[in-house]
Amino acid sequence: MRASLAGISATLSLIMAAGMAGTFFGFSTGVMPGLNAARPGAAIDAMQGINQRIRNPLFIAMFMLVPVLAAAAGVLLLTLDRKPAAILFFAAAAVYLAGALVPSFAVNIPLNNDLDGVTVPGDAGEAARIWSDYSGRWTAWNNVRAVFSWASLLAMALGVYLWGKDG
Repeated sequence: MRASLAGISATLSLIMAAGMAGTFFGFSTGVMPGLNAARPGAAIDAMQGINQRIRNPLFIAMFMLVPVLAAAAGVLLLTLDRKPAAILFFAAAAVYLAGALVPSFAVNIPLNNDLDGVTVPGDAGEAARIWSDYSGRWTAWNNVRAVFSWASLLAMALGVYLWGKDG
């Protein structure tokens, strides 16, 4: 039973971390460059729409549960005497928490909230200033989230490898 629960939590944490890494990567390499190529007022309007729609139960669950499920896998792996694999899952949880969740709540989400409070200015210069102030900082920190999500994913994959190797 514990092995099955460990497998389920490990699998779900891997899938969710991969989904989040892909989401962050996709925003940095496609969405933000695309919005940067648009008129600044249109970019602001589009990002406001994205920010509002991304707050949905599926995204929020995937975003928040990665470290919870990775830590649960770690605990279960410890009870199965798979310490090296467990340590990697604990590390994955910590890496995701520190590098994906903390920047999100400290930088990206507050920037989104600030942008959501903006009425798209009719003045193109003002819209360009607002978008420029937002986009560069948001994307830089989103890159951090992507890299740390990949690192978390790699730690989990190594944990699964060691678990299978030892088991």
